[in-house]
Amino acid sequence: MPLKLSLKPGEKFVLNGAVVQNGDRRGVLVLQNKASVLREKDIMQEDEATTPARRIYLPVMMMYLDEAGADRYYDEFVRRLTEFMGVIANTDILADCVAISKNCMAREYYRALMQCRKLIDYEDERLGHVPSGVSTGRDAG
Repeated sequence: MPLKLSLKPGEKFVLNGAVVQNGDRRGVLVLQNKASVLREKDIMQEDEATTPARRIYLPVMMMYLDEAGADRYYDEFVRRLTEFMGVIANTDILADCVAISKNCMAREYYRALMQCRKLIDYEDERLGHVPSGVSTGRDAG
């Protein structure tokens, strides 16, 4: 099934490791086969991984963008997820953590990334702020 991306003027995204930028008008891109695509709003820089949930998101994102080298990021992911689960009592969030782990083991990294957003939302609620960095979807409109 093709993936259709509607792009804003100047919007950047990563496509199979290459950073691509849309021109000065809205555009539509249709991908006919499987590819690793991540929009600019979902890309996290290493220095933005400043909270436990974001430290889970970062290695999952790297596994998604560099599937051939995913083993390099997996240990960091496991370490961060284990730490996070060790201090969380919310059963729904723990279930999300298990789902993230299962998706990573099945190499379903994009699904795991979208579930990581739930952890980031939960963490932001608990901390009482919304830091800059990866969009959690609440600002999408």
